[in-house]
Amino acid sequence: MEVHIAAAALTFVKCGSPPPPPPPPPVESSTKPIPSSDSTIKRLPEGLQVCVVGAGSWGTTIAKIVGSNVMNSKTFDNEVKLWVFEEIVDGRKLSDIINEEHENKKYLPGYKLMPNVVAIPDLMKAVDNADILVFILPPEFIQKICSEIVGHLKPGAFGISLIKRPTAEDIVPAGSSSSGCTNKTHGKIFKELFETLNFRITVVEDNEAVELCGALKNIVALGAGFTDGLGHGDNTKAAVIRLGLMEMIKFSKIFCKRPVHLRTFLESSGIADLITTCYGGRSRKVAEAFAQTGKSIEELEKEILKGQKLQGLPTVKELYKILKKKNMDEEFPLFVCIYQICCEGKSVNDFICCLQTHPGHEDLTKD
Repeated sequence: MEVHIAAAALTFVKCGSPPPPPPPPPVESSTKPIPSSDSTIKRLPEGLQVCVVGAGSWGTTIAKIVGSNVMNSKTFDNEVKLWVFEEIVDGRKLSDIINEEHENKKYLPGYKLMPNVVAIPDLMKAVDNADILVFILPPEFIQKICSEIVGHLKPGAFGISLIKRPTAEDIVPAGSSSSGCTNKTHGKIFKELFETLNFRITVVEDNEAVELCGALKNIVALGAGFTDGLGHGDNTKAAVIRLGLMEMIKFSKIFCKRPVHLRTFLESSGIADLITTCYGGRSRKVAEAFAQTGKSIEELEKEILKGQKLQGLPTVKELYKILKKKNMDEEFPLFVCIYQICCEGKSVNDFICCLQTHPGHEDLTKD
């Protein structure tokens, strides 16, 4: 998990590339009144109010954790707002389903939310009076969302970004996440907000590297998927992970403004999350099918993910633009080869040649 101050996201609104095409027009907001928390729940109006912005599988997972944690804390308000991009599911509005059945039946079926988690399809109403904004959106939408809420936030509000792709199983087994945060006070708040017995949080100050790990791991996972689709074993995938981690570290050292610490890559946000994503993530799954079927990644995204977003492809496209602009594409052969396979028609079989000739295999004892 990556955590950083919302100002970074708001800066992106001003400095980023032109916003992507907006998503399909939202379904008309529900005419039903937004339910408040369960009547048996005692409200703590002086506590920090939390709004989770995004209700996909990861957003709903976090809403489930946060909804439970705030009930046992004097730090937070007991109600958790969940902004939902309205959709029709089996003839009903998704926000109504969540509020009436306390379950996101489209993106996290089978897992009940606490009744204090309130789904709100109106973005302005969702962020109104929020002290903490938890952004859990596909990266291509964050710029648009931040542009809309600028000027509508409570003074002193701060935000965190949890751009990660979990499976529903992440709710149950023990997990670990790393929170990158330069503000120690906020770091303590984040830890209290998210940590459970099965979901431990480590706060580190190397926030830029933590954020990059969360993005670059999805590129490496595409490569891991290629090897799976080509029928290679775990040793080949281990080579992908090792070489991919080397390029992640190199990229972070070059492009992070603050010094990068190697220990950050030994945190859960580094090698642990990289391994997990290379064995079970969406990017790996789609890349495997790509190598097996020859269908386009965009086509497979629709077939396999059924409305969820693949992050490896847009990430590698943006990364390649950066490398070409800096004339550094030859320094990252693994990343570039993955881009060429996904976007330029390079044969997926050439990926094995890339692994075989990668400079990361050179004898480190040589001068």
